[in-house]
Amino acid sequence: TGWERLSELWRRDERQRFPEETVNIVKSAFTGGLVGWLYGGLPAFRQARKAFIERSHGELFQNRADALQSAHRAGLRSFIRYGWRWSWRVAAFVTVFNTVSTGLSVYRNKSTISNFASAGALTGALFRLHLGLQGLAGGFVFGAVFGIPAGGLLILMQSLAGETWEEKRSRERRELYEQKLAEWQSRLSVTEVLVPEESNPQEGWETETDRETRSF
Repeated sequence: TGWERLSELWRRDERQRFPEETVNIVKSAFTGGLVGWLYGGLPAFRQARKAFIERSHGELFQNRADALQSAHRAGLRSFIRYGWRWSWRVAAFVTVFNTVSTGLSVYRNKSTISNFASAGALTGALFRLHLGLQGLAGGFVFGAVFGIPAGGLLILMQSLAGETWEEKRSRERRELYEQKLAEWQSRLSVTEVLVPEESNPQEGWETETDRETRSF
């Protein structure tokens, strides 16, 4: 069922590994955080460095290297400050979007544009919730518009790979079932071989006993 497939997303398999969808959510969150840090940090670094140079025309430095180091330190502080602001926001947005879209696809057992549009709308609404009803509606529309091309791109990539996530999940589940069935049949055949071997000594002992009884 859909709920059983959802619960499988957070359970380890026999090899103590999480499903590929769960690993992809974590990877995308890390990538989104890195991209957000660069997106927010690099412009802030250049702007802070430029502003420091403009403000420090009348200041005295020991040499040119000291001036450059001071400018770089100012830029680095802005890079860390504003990069972090963008990093956690982008990482949270990507995580919520991928979690919802993956959950819908797993529950419905199919990947459609509507799954990604719904995930984008929900994520956008959550991030604009603090702005009131107008911000909620704007975030809902923005998220839905963002989710449609993102979902189309992901579905296109799956089609180019030749196998969707649902097909891969079904194939892996079928292969696991066949592997367990083969192991069970192998253990059963070994048991059937061992049982006659264990019963033969007992039959020989009973025969010898009968002979002794008849001789008396």
